[in-house]
Amino acid sequence: MVTDVVVAPRMQPVQPPLRLTRRGRAVVLGFLVVLASLASAVLFTTASRAEQPPAGPPPSIVVRPGDTLWDVAARTSSRRDGQAAVEELRRLNGLSGYGVHPGDVLILPRAT
Repeated sequence: MVTDVVVAPRMQPVQPPLRLTRRGRAVVLGFLVVLASLASAVLFTTASRAEQPPAGPPPSIVVRPGDTLWDVAARTSSRRDGQAAVEELRRLNGLSGYGVHPGDVLILPRAT
């Protein structure tokens, strides 16, 4: 005669939840403060290296007799596209047309 043997499942002991002592809380808080300080130091040094606008007045040129806006753009701009350089000169100086006169002072784009 065969009898069925029933094995009871093993009961694992119940452990109380993890609790931090005062010292443990102080250590965790100190770690977080140090971590936040390091993060802000890295962000500060990165932000201080950001590109600063150049100091001082923008470069300018005085128009000579016989000069056109195209001549000034060709002399002062390293761009290959002369039309873009002319348009930038017009925008910087608030010119509505393309005419310039001898003695006019034109603001030039900053070199990049």
